[in-house]
Amino acid sequence: MEQDSWDDIRTALEVARSGTVSGAAQAMGVHHATVIRRIDALEARLGARLFQRHTRGYALTEAGRLLLEAGAAAEARFSQMAARIAGTGERIEGEVTVTSLPGLSEMVMPRLARLMLAHPGLRLGYVTDLRLFRLDAGEAHVAIRAGARPTEPDYVVSEMCRLPGRLYASAEYLARHGPVGDLAQHRFIMSGHETARAPHSRWMAEHLPAAQVVMVSNDSDARASAVHMGLGLGWLMPKQAQGLVEIMSLPEWESRLWLVTHVDLHRTPKVQATLKALRGEE
Repeated sequence: MEQDSWDDIRTALEVARSGTVSGAAQAMGVHHATVIRRIDALEARLGARLFQRHTRGYALTEAGRLLLEAGAAAEARFSQMAARIAGTGERIEGEVTVTSLPGLSEMVMPRLARLMLAHPGLRLGYVTDLRLFRLDAGEAHVAIRAGARPTEPDYVVSEMCRLPGRLYASAEYLARHGPVGDLAQHRFIMSGHETARAPHSRWMAEHLPAAQVVMVSNDSDARASAVHMGLGLGWLMPKQAQGLVEIMSLPEWESRLWLVTHVDLHRTPKVQATLKALRGEE
């Protein structure tokens, strides 16, 4: 239906309800001449008289009563639909997709699990990948990124947390190789090129001989297992390091994690709830 046609029908409904042109004009906030023009245009389009004009106002004809019934029903359905759409926008439900870097699941998933338990209507998509998902193309609602603060236009960025870089060793490793004094004399388990820009990776490249790296893996569980088995020292997340000995932590090893959303979705309730959950605020 064209916008002009619906405006004409709404005008006819107001005239039928108020019984006068002036009453309809006041209800709609338009001039009475606009009401008359729209009624005349609608009658011309339908080829039928909708109202009997008389000195006391406008009375519906048979055709007018049919229009009133159909138009009122359409208006009611539209109001119901609008209310449902508005309600959906305010509820925390539906699909939410979060993308993250590999190796962060042990920290991220408990926070997302608490969010979903608090809001059973949510359906979560959680994807780990090194590539930067396009939020402007709808590939994700929230992205977790590391390194320098993202600067893409139309993206809203906030800090999620800071991760201290901690180096660990097993008791078995220390028994075989002795206390860790000079790091250049020890063996290391490292991640691959995917974390080449991470603070501890850059520090390693600048300060330690590459020959001391005895294992490289893009699998965080594999690296943790290798450290637990005493193959070398490694940078691990705290939960992966249970039972290990913390060797050292330097300020320059600290990593910053960022939460990134697109400006068009940033203020939606489900995205706001997800951001709060990932920051540990609920």
